[in-house]
Amino acid sequence: MVYSNMGEYSKALSSYERSLEIQKIALPPIHPDLATSYNNIGMVYYNMGEYSKALSSYERSLEIQKIALPPNHPDMATSYNNIGTVYDNMGEYSKALSSYERSLEIQKIALPPNHPSLAGSYNNIGTVYRSMGEYSKALSSYERSLEIQKIALPPNHPSLAGSYNNIGMVYGNMGEYSKALSVYERPLEIRKIALPPNHP
Repeated sequence: MVYSNMGEYSKALSSYERSLEIQKIALPPIHPDLATSYNNIGMVYYNMGEYSKALSSYERSLEIQKIALPPNHPDMATSYNNIGTVYDNMGEYSKALSSYERSLEIQKIALPPNHPSLAGSYNNIGTVYRSMGEYSKALSSYERSLEIQKIALPPNHPSLAGSYNNIGMVYGNMGEYSKALSVYERPLEIRKIALPPNHP
């Protein structure tokens, strides 16, 4: 994990792969720790931009989770989200949307109704719709994300600024520039409060 956080992806990868080999010997083939290792390997590949390898690792992690964990376990929501993120970056928006929606379905069952992870899922779904040019659906998803964040987070949390920014971008995409401008003012206010004055 430390290597990955430092951007030393090849060291992180070899460390995670070594760990996985030991786990394969020591643990049953569907142990949840194996799913975690495949997920970690997937994250490194994702950060390296090797999306097909990331996808393969994330999917292997999910296969194990489906057998080893109870249905609708939050870890499975994370796996679907990770798979969606890879598809999103590959420009395969319908697959990304499907994965993000599955993640959200699980989160709705496994988590409290205003958990920040749900806001993240609505945000991801909104981003895919925006990429697909389906702006009204994007707006609806971004607004749902913001509603949850307003309940779950402090009033000047930087994530709120991100949500307002996303909503402003959609209004801009829709040609509703006065609405976009008025929405863009809110993230500026939040950033002035939440971030140090010399923040870029």
